[in-house]
Order: sequence, then structure tokens, then C-alpha cells
Amino acid sequence: MPLSVRVPVTDASGVGEARRVAADIAGRLGFAEARRSDVAIVATELATNVLKHAPEGELVVSPAAFGRLDLLALDRGPGIARIGEVLRDGYSTAGTPGTGLGAVIRLANAFDVYSAERRGSVVYAQLAERRDVPPPGAFDIGAVQLPHPDEVQSGDDWAALPGETQLRLLVIDGLGHGPGAHAAAQAGVDAFTGAPHLTPPDVLQRLHGALRSTRGAVAAVAELDLDARELRYAGAGNIAGAVLDAEHRRGLLSHSGTLGQAVRRAMPVTLPWSADAALVVHSDGLSSSWNLDVWPGLRRRRAAVIAGVLTREYRRAHDDVTVVVVKETA
Repeated sequence: MPLSVRVPVTDASGVGEARRVAADIAGRLGFAEARRSDVAIVATELATNVLKHAPEGELVVSPAAFGRLDLLALDRGPGIARIGEVLRDGYSTAGTPGTGLGAVIRLANAFDVYSAERRGSVVYAQLAERRDVPPPGAFDIGAVQLPHPDEVQSGDDWAALPGETQLRLLVIDGLGHGPGAHAAAQAGVDAFTGAPHLTPPDVLQRLHGALRSTRGAVAAVAELDLDARELRYAGAGNIAGAVLDAEHRRGLLSHSGTLGQAVRRAMPVTLPWSADAALVVHSDGLSSSWNLDVWPGLRRRRAAVIAGVLTREYRRAHDDVTVVVVKETA
């Protein structure tokens, strides 16, 4: 998938940059002029909200699955004490008319918010090319993909192939950073999307052959089957994954090795899948110490909100990072 773009919001110039970046990405996704205007309004309102209420924050703009656009406002402010009132037009804690988030809700195809006292907030809006486009199907997919701070291209990548009741997911990390790592990851994505019916271990073998002319990569492939209520998974290298539900966190283990260099055939992992579960798969740009249990109620939020909190709190400072979260659509 195309990269997310992170826009720091520390002063009024950040608000203007957030608006410009969001409208530009919407244009590249094929949004018409009127809808690009809606995107610009939403980005402005979200960034302005960060600037008013938090000492630091950012807007993350991400091309999303199904040709949509995700906007995530992340801050480390005091949190939102009365979320229901803040979302109602006319309510304000900053001396403004208080219509900002109400406008976001009206313009967005999907909206969610998560806040923890003294630990910041995440406000999420997803926009499709039209306001009346229905929800995209059975799967709620949220992702953040950011490059190493010193690079323009990311050495990570991901791709999803959703169907009516099945979804196949790839997360891949090319060795190192920069153009060489990016080329390896892109070769893996091309091999994955070109073989949509292979099992996860067979996908990894296909990637292994496709990456021989590159510097190599590590990757994980997940297949979510709602009919069978199963998740099937295979990984090579230090891509990490977990399935979380109300009672368990089940880690998804990958085999050692590097695709394109030396790797043994992966043994698949099969786990039960419940309707309230969340799948999290990420590159090593996210610390393995992440823990949703310290964020009450977060697992029940939209997939993109979970990905946003994980990235904000657990991202390693000097690496590419990709975090993909998959849930069933509520």
C-alpha cells in the first residue's frame, strides 16, 4: 500500500500542511474536486483540534484499503473527559463555536475516537470518494506505514486481498532501509498479489523465489476465514503478529530466515477466530513490548484507531514501521 504521511502539528503552519497533504493524497486517489474539499475540511478540523487541546500532536494521512483515505489525529494531551459532549455541535472547551468534530462526522464515511485521561486522544475519520458509499464489507482494516526518519521510501510494505468472507494479508520488511529495502518489499507485494489463492506457507515460498535478485526480506502472511472461523498464518523472520480477543492474546510465531536468501519452509499456525477478535501484524519498527491491556476499551475501537495508538506509543525512533490491524466490521 502507499505510504502514510505524518504531519507534525505544533503551530498554525502544521494545520495548513495537514490540509494540503490530505487534499493532495485524495487527488491522487481519484477523489473529485468537491470531495477533495471535504477532505481538506476534515484535515483542517482534526489538526486544529490537536493544536487547541494538546502540547504536541500529528495528523497521519493514509491511503487505505478499498480506495479510501484514513485521517488519524494523534496527540498526547489531557484526553477528552466528556466525549459525547465534545462531539455535539455547539460544545467547546476552547472558546470556539465547537462545530469542528460535528463537521468531521457529517463529512466522513466512518468516524471513531479514543481517549485516555492524561494520556492523549486519537480521532479517526475515513473518507471514500463519495459520502454515500456503503461500508466496504466484512473487514475493518487499519494501517499505519511510515518510513525511517531519514528516508523518503519505506523498506516495509503491506497488502490485503479481501473477499466476501476471506481476507489474505501480507506484511513485509525489506532488509535495511531506503531504496534497496523498498525494492525488495515491492517485489514481495507483487508476488503476493499475483497469487491470491495460495496457502500462507506457499505464498512465502513464492516470495522466496521472487526475492532472490533483491537484498531479501522478512514477511508474514495471514489468511482470515470467517466461514471456518479460523486464522491461518505463516511467517519468516522478525515480523510479529498476535490475535487478541476478550480472553486471550495469542502470539503468532514466525520461523527464522530471510526470504530470497535462506529460509526453510514455514509451518502454518491455525488459531480460532471470534467475532470480537483483532489481528495485529507489524514490522520490527514497532516494539514487541506493546500491550493493549493498558489502554482500556481500545480493542473495541476501529482497526485504524488501534493501529494509531500502537504507532504513537510503541514505534522505534530509527526504523521503518508498519502496523496493520484487522477486525470484523461491526
